[in-house]
Amino acid sequence: MYSKNAWEKYDNEKLDELMKFNEEYKNFITFGKTERLVVAESIKLLEEKGFKPIDEFKTLKEGDKVYAINRNKNVFAFIIGKEKASKGINVLGAHIDSPRIDLKQNPLYESFDFALLDTHYYGGVKKYQWVTIPLALHGVVAKKDGTVIDINVGEDENDPIFCITDLLIHLSADQLQKTASKVIEGENLDVTIGSMPLKGEEKESVKANILKILKEKYNFEEEDFVSAEIEVVPAGNARDLGFDRSMVAGYGHDDRVCAYTSLRAILDLKETPTKTVCCALVDKEEVGSIGATGAQSNFFENVIAEIINLQENYNDLLLRRCLSNSNMLSSDVSAGVDPLYVGVNELKNSAYLGKGIVFNKYTGARGKSGCNDASAEYVAKLRKIMDENDINYQTAELGKVDQGGGGTIAYILANLNMNVIDAGISVLNMHAPMEVVSKVDVYEAYKAYIAFLLNA
Repeated sequence: MYSKNAWEKYDNEKLDELMKFNEEYKNFITFGKTERLVVAESIKLLEEKGFKPIDEFKTLKEGDKVYAINRNKNVFAFIIGKEKASKGINVLGAHIDSPRIDLKQNPLYESFDFALLDTHYYGGVKKYQWVTIPLALHGVVAKKDGTVIDINVGEDENDPIFCITDLLIHLSADQLQKTASKVIEGENLDVTIGSMPLKGEEKESVKANILKILKEKYNFEEEDFVSAEIEVVPAGNARDLGFDRSMVAGYGHDDRVCAYTSLRAILDLKETPTKTVCCALVDKEEVGSIGATGAQSNFFENVIAEIINLQENYNDLLLRRCLSNSNMLSSDVSAGVDPLYVGVNELKNSAYLGKGIVFNKYTGARGKSGCNDASAEYVAKLRKIMDENDINYQTAELGKVDQGGGGTIAYILANLNMNVIDAGISVLNMHAPMEVVSKVDVYEAYKAYIAFLLNA
């Protein structure tokens, strides 16, 4: 039952293809550090392959390529199959948000001749991992006149970077007595952005200088922070890890590694599928999949209803039949076994880097709380697809039963009566500013997603 190392089956020619794919993935994840940026890059890639917005179609026929966006934070791409969508579709669903630090609505302040930005962390983070590392700012500022200003500072080599400071070791006696969850407090995750006073200003002159720079460079005022969405993320590119360049180290593998491989799977299909196929990239998974752009939104059902309506006379029963006859891979990452921390895993039911795509029949916590538990029949069907297409795969749980746990969007789509299972890529350092994946797993997942779209 132990999975084989996937690297062993790759000859030089196939290895070149694998490495090239990962170079393209590194570029994607380096650029796409926020959900808005992922959507923008996804639309670019989709349109290069002939996909068009759904509102440009009066009817839909076999082979048509369409996409829909939602508030610039979701993108859903479809290839219309030989069968009508009401007979069921095959879905790859991934989330494109990652743990990060957000600016508060009134973030800018001055303290002891430093200008800082007040923040609120997003998702499950170890707060101590975010101090003393180079940080970048990404996002938008929406002004009252309707103007939306893009913010991107810290990525170009000529840009300044930002940081969250930490206490020097020489004065840390009291700090080091705290537990890891308290050693850095959430209210101390404030970002240092300047220290030069504006000449002629007597009160909060450093803050005044920052506001002057923001006005001159970006044309927004302090009050415009109220309607801004600015995210603090690690600065810098995704990089190869290891002398053998076998891994990718970077920010946001959870879950953009599954988002990219899912997107590429639908982009690279070389034949019209029997069933309509979908790549669904959603937001807000790290905070419960809530809100208008999370998987719990009805946007997904609305888009499918639109597709059915463009193929035949729509009614609610056709939508319900479509959902009940649909298959989905909840494309999300799994926790890889770390050789430094094997004690948290039950090793024969754990995910390993280098052994291919990971199927999690269920996630959840302890007594499977909050999980989707895929049916045995659906798992068997997927095993057959993987074996017939020479895909390396493994099965896993998320650590020992009472160790902790976690969830994905799987249960949400299963609530629509779809066949759903979690299927993704194993990761080290999950939720840290720098995560690690194996390049061979990235490529095996991509091939697995193509096989699923065509055969499920």
